[in-house]
Amino acid sequence: MSAPTVTDGATRASVPAAPRKPKRRVGRGLLWAFSALVAFWLVAPALVVIPLSFTDKQSLAFPPTGWSTRWYENFFSDPTWAASLWSSIQVGLLTTVVATVVGTAAALGLARLGPRGQTLARGALMAPIIVPVIVVAVGTYALFLRFRLLGTLPGFVAAHTVLALPFVIIPVSASLAGLDRRLQDAAAICGANRWAVLRQITLPLVAPGILSGALFAFVTSFDEVVISLFIQSPYLRTLPVQMYGSITRDTDPTIAAAATMILVITTSLVVVASAVALRRIKHAR
Repeated sequence: MSAPTVTDGATRASVPAAPRKPKRRVGRGLLWAFSALVAFWLVAPALVVIPLSFTDKQSLAFPPTGWSTRWYENFFSDPTWAASLWSSIQVGLLTTVVATVVGTAAALGLARLGPRGQTLARGALMAPIIVPVIVVAVGTYALFLRFRLLGTLPGFVAAHTVLALPFVIIPVSASLAGLDRRLQDAAAICGANRWAVLRQITLPLVAPGILSGALFAFVTSFDEVVISLFIQSPYLRTLPVQMYGSITRDTDPTIAAAATMILVITTSLVVVASAVALRRIKHAR
């Protein structure tokens, strides 16, 4: 006599799920272990600078034999280090504003282009993260030398904005891709003009993508060193450039304190941006 077949939804729901195979669980555990090992291998060198910044020695010796906060005190009391930190913050904030505005406008424009035009325009806008940064630095130096922008605040902001634009366009474009166009059409039918639709409908809906792009733009500017080395001046030098110059002259642990602050600031901003993106994905689902 043959076994009964499942004919309705109730009977189908009552059938117990097949247990997971032990091999699948073992494979998943090995994959997680391998991923954790790779992550540790990548992160460990950066984490070494944290205990080094609290050493009581005059050199970068690991592991530290004693603990002290003297190098943080030296960092904030030294006018050179303090000025470079302020320059990085100032350039980063201005770059964030400019890159966020321009990148959001570019993402909105890309959404209205046809497939061929969008491909060409997106390729041109993504060029800063495709072309080797040293090539961009040489070209930027030659261009800024002609227009006398070397070592100026507008020059730093312009150069960093070019690098930060792709990191704004990508999350904003992703938010626009998940936007319900019917909301814009409904607002237009109700009499709203294009500016009102953009200000009251589009921008609020893609705000998480804009915020993520702004955070990534600041991190990109704050971490940039190659182009900043080419366009620096004795009067305007960002923190990464100051760190590079310091490591070539001496091995004072003050550089470890500076590196720790950069690590904490950039990691915090990336975590916030990732949390915003995940929250956006959960709401979309």
